Amino acid sequence: MTDTTIIDPADRTPHRVLDGMRRAYRRRASTRGRLLAALLLASMLATGCDAFSSEPTYGGLSVAGFNYTPYNLDRFVVTDKYGNRASGGGDLMPGSGEGRLSCCYKLKGTEFTLKWIVVDQDEFLKDPYGPLKEIHKTTQVHFPPTQVNGGSGIRVLGMHFYPDDHVEFELRADLRGTRILYADIWDWLRKTHRELINPNHEENGVVFRRTVRLAASGWVKYGLTDTKDLEQYVYYTLLNSKFDHHPAIQQIISETKDQPGAFGAAMEKLPAAVVETLKRTGGTHD
Repeated sequence: MTDTTIIDPADRTPHRVLDGMRRAYRRRASTRGRLLAALLLASMLATGCDAFSSEPTYGGLSVAGFNYTPYNLDRFVVTDKYGNRASGGGDLMPGSGEGRLSCCYKLKGTEFTLKWIVVDQDEFLKDPYGPLKEIHKTTQVHFPPTQVNGGSGIRVLGMHFYPDDHVEFELRADLRGTRILYADIWDWLRKTHRELINPNHEENGVVFRRTVRLAASGWVKYGLTDTKDLEQYVYYTLLNSKFDHHPAIQQIISETKDQPGAFGAAMEKLPAAVVETLKRTGGTHD
């Protein structure tokens, strides 16, 4: 864009020429200012910042909930202190959430309030025609400023719901992200230890939820998320509800802490004498 100041050739007085030059400079300066402001705003939006605040702002978000609780995740709503909100859910069974999205939202800041509802499926099945017994929970989540990747609609805010009721946020650019594979643990148990996990030949849903409760306790006690670790944890819990009190197991737990997969590998090599001791002193599990 070019600013042109037209000066009457018949009027060459110094002060009029100077005024014309000033007007032209102001117009050019105003244009440059508008361009700089637009560029600054675009930069802020691209990096997740708000033009009028130092708080991070996340726009064009899709939301995915990942459920690691022993219950069905019915619905969740997250709000920031500026009144923005995002929601999702939809009867997510334990271990599910991957690929389930709701879109599109804006959230701002680092402190969020999450209200969520779960349902105990086993309790529901006792009286499926009665009133739905919802369990309401509220969790405060701190989420440090995080770089936003991906365009609108593929910026995914993953919300990971853990068995101890704490929730972790994660920004990602795909539909994956499940951290605890309950279905794989259950599938391994029913194929390799069917009589142990299902001695009364109950239907699959009941056995799956039993597996989830035991695996969830492995996360609560020892922070286990690796599938092989949790397979061994659930198997030995079924074998002996106090298996982790044994000195040999205590040593394995201590030596494999914070090493995903190491606990499971060590338990697979447990000496036969220790396994027989656990079997003889074993308890039962609900």
